[in-house]
Amino acid sequence: MTILQLIAGGAVVLALEGLLYAAFPAAMQRALSGITGLPPERLRLAGLVMAAAGVALATLLVRA
Repeated sequence: MTILQLIAGGAVVLALEGLLYAAFPAAMQRALSGITGLPPERLRLAGLVMAAAGVALATLLVRA
């Protein structure tokens, strides 16, 4: 996996997130307000799991 592939993947993530905010602004606000009540440890764990899943998926896609 090259640095350009990582940057391209990040750009896709930003584009998809932007589309979600543009298409469903109220739902995104509700989702973000819902995580404010979670303890930091749970958010950290969720972030680590999602990051690991993203790296694994990107690696599989690049090698395919």
